[in-house]
Amino acid sequence: MSGAAAWGSRAGALSGWRTARGLPVFLGLLLLLRAGSPASPGSPATGQAPPRFNVSLDEAATQRWLPVLRHFDPGFLRAALATVIRETVPSWVHEALKPLTAKMDKFLPQPFEGEIRGICDVLNITVGDGILINLAYEFSAFCTSIIAQDTSGNIYHGRNLDYAFGNLLRKLTIDVQYKKNGQIAYTGTTFVGYIGLWTGQSPKKFTISGDERAKGFWWENAVAALLRKYCPVSWLLRNTLEEAENFEAAVIKLAKTPIVADVYYIVGGVSPKEGVVITRNRGGVVDIWPLDPTNGEWFRVETNYDHWKPTPPWDDRRTPAIKALNTTGQENINLDTLFKVLSVFPVLNNLTIYTTVMSAANPDKYMTRIRN
Repeated sequence: MSGAAAWGSRAGALSGWRTARGLPVFLGLLLLLRAGSPASPGSPATGQAPPRFNVSLDEAATQRWLPVLRHFDPGFLRAALATVIRETVPSWVHEALKPLTAKMDKFLPQPFEGEIRGICDVLNITVGDGILINLAYEFSAFCTSIIAQDTSGNIYHGRNLDYAFGNLLRKLTIDVQYKKNGQIAYTGTTFVGYIGLWTGQSPKKFTISGDERAKGFWWENAVAALLRKYCPVSWLLRNTLEEAENFEAAVIKLAKTPIVADVYYIVGGVSPKEGVVITRNRGGVVDIWPLDPTNGEWFRVETNYDHWKPTPPWDDRRTPAIKALNTTGQENINLDTLFKVLSVFPVLNNLTIYTTVMSAANPDKYMTRIRN
């Protein structure tokens, strides 16, 4: 079969899925083109560090993002956020949800409602659009997360976040140090205007990344769940970073709290064997997949598919990542070599926005690089 014919066959097979799944299917189709990536295995461009900002949790929620927003052109931010909404939210959904999202603040917990309202006031956009932009990011990220333990029992955690709109989002990617009483409470990587976190670290306690696990008609699920006061998946991640006292408490909170969509939470701690992949549905835990280094299972790789099922042939990032980890070896794994594993094609690909490597035991080593 010719390349064009193969593309047509795959696209045709997935055309119905796009209707039900929205942007994740659009991303899936783009993933079919990953073979065109200019990155060569093992030798990609390193990328550049994103700007790093301090956000004070002691400030009022409506005010705490002002120091960040001042560093960006408001016209560019409004245009960028409008593009993401236009391309991810079907127009009929946008219109149908306008009356509801205008009142959605009554269903949203603090401090998140206040932070969204404060950002919207600065950018002169509606609160409804502020909520929509946060929901849009919740369901549209293709990711790869890895947790690994070296032979000395040190835990390392890395992730790639893949998304469309790379030209925009690479300009919006920031590292944030959330401070309380003048001290760093936790650190995370996010996009300007998005208050949730898909990647974060609580120093000397644990690290977390989230990977999408898309199921069903996501807009219907999201709105229904919000009305029941379920938590957006990235808000729970951030809330866990702020409140959980240790690895075990973080795992329990991430496993049990009702959320608006299915997700994978990957968690790393500071002691040997403290690494786990939590497979979630909206109501609770589906599967717990811990590290088991005693039996040679010193790493876990999670992309966007249940680990007990095969990956689709058009998006197999799992196999190359596992191969690269085995080639590296447990005795050689560290943050630098983990970054190299996350730089192997197609783990690193045209949709990758950023790569983060982190280790809660060494919080100063938290590193994000924007990828090209």
